[in-house]
Amino acid sequence: MKILVTGGAGYIGSHVVKQLGEKGHEVLTIDNLSTGHKEAVLYGKLEILDLSDKEKLREVIKNFSSDAVMHFAASIEVAESVENPLKYYRNNTANTLNLLEVLQEFGIDKFIFSSTAAVYGEPENVPIKETESLNPINPYGKSKAFVENILRNMSNAYGFKYVSLRYFNVAGADPEGRIGESHNPETHLIPLILKTAKGERENIKIFGTDYPTPDGTAIRDYIHVEDLANAHIVALEYLLNGGESDVFNCGYGHGYSVREVVEAAKKVTGIDFPVEETDRRPGDPAILVADNSKLVNNLNWKPKYDDIEYIIKTAWNWELNKKF
Repeated sequence: MKILVTGGAGYIGSHVVKQLGEKGHEVLTIDNLSTGHKEAVLYGKLEILDLSDKEKLREVIKNFSSDAVMHFAASIEVAESVENPLKYYRNNTANTLNLLEVLQEFGIDKFIFSSTAAVYGEPENVPIKETESLNPINPYGKSKAFVENILRNMSNAYGFKYVSLRYFNVAGADPEGRIGESHNPETHLIPLILKTAKGERENIKIFGTDYPTPDGTAIRDYIHVEDLANAHIVALEYLLNGGESDVFNCGYGHGYSVREVVEAAKKVTGIDFPVEETDRRPGDPAILVADNSKLVNNLNWKPKYDDIEYIIKTAWNWELNKKF
């Protein structure tokens, strides 16, 4: 199949492009390289393009005539979205609207959307089911929820078929060490821990030790990026085989506390790096864990890397040997 991937030079998109290429699909990546890396695109062609450039986008999509589109291009930093909300509504919502309008022009009607657990906000029920109400508490989550609403409306109005995948905490790297997480600035826990282990940071901070959890620190559902990429592949196959529009959580259905992740990283790296305990951050829920039964049962998703030490091991290998 011919698959168009936006944001395919980024962390998650590049792992999906890799798996698409390994399966023999013809891939075209669109990325403006504002946060992505051209070296991360291991298969197919890369078109350097911003989704705000609708004319150029129209030309590229017309020439490639894809069977489906996988859409990752977005800004992802929660704190930045609070400080600069217009950037997030422009890049994540308005630019997605540009893309969807062009796809409709050319009759491309199969779409995989990179969404987020941030659409739930602070959920009432954990583990979180897809039926939980959407109540995002920051512009990042709201920008993604807007797109989910647009997709739902398009599906009802035009017969457009989409799968929205709501990610929990993505971590790890390509087991072969070719690609991995490379954000600037980095805000995710596991790479920050590993940078501390390398001596690039003074310490790792644990924000809050008084949560209603077994060890007092917040619990999150960490999913290996390779298993997440595979979820996109099974979602794509589902749509290509005539599946109806749907939404799926992407996680393992259980979580690890911040303290557990820190201790696992010390074990994997063999380094007793400094840890500082400090106050909670506003808006951080105590527990965010996916109910993944819908993805497992409906799409027959079979995760391979549900092991926090293995997740950290692949991330550590990338951190020590990263190429970009």
